[in-house]
Amino acid sequence: MAARDPEATKARIFEAAVTEFARHGIAGARIDRIATEAKANKQLIYAYYGNKGELFASVLEKKMLDLAISVPVDPDDIEGWIDRLLDYHAAHPELLRLLFWEGMEYGTAELPHEAERQAHYARKVDALRDAQERGVVTGAIPATDLLFLLVAMANWAVVVPQMKRILVGGGEDDADRLRDSIKKAARRIVDDR
Repeated sequence: MAARDPEATKARIFEAAVTEFARHGIAGARIDRIATEAKANKQLIYAYYGNKGELFASVLEKKMLDLAISVPVDPDDIEGWIDRLLDYHAAHPELLRLLFWEGMEYGTAELPHEAERQAHYARKVDALRDAQERGVVTGAIPATDLLFLLVAMANWAVVVPQMKRILVGGGEDDADRLRDSIKKAARRIVDDR
């Protein structure tokens, strides 16, 4: 009989939960399906992560941390940052799906781990504010709003791919043109000289 590996089991549960929540959201996700996909029993999921809402919060928190580490805000190279953000979301569309589901589930209500998320975004806003003070970013938009607008531009095509296909087109040339347009818009927003 093989020895149990709790870390491997937790990793399988986590990956199965990412897939399940990205497909079905919090309300539609089923612990039974996660357990089956992870080849783990339901009691282990509850033991490791608590209830379904806590599992979702844990999944999203880890995915957000991965994004923060992989694609830190670079106000000295907004176009490069936008490129890296677009690439990240193209490779990891599940993160934006998770955020979209979170928004539909919670609306404007307080989120689990909201204080940590606010601290995470505050660091990004501080980086933009610092760039504004140094004159690298010259637009008149407040740093908080600027981050929101830049992230929205970079994320929206992944969140609503049907709108991208209908409005922009579905070909590779269309995707390249949209990427260039997003970077040009970002440049204009951050540099109004």
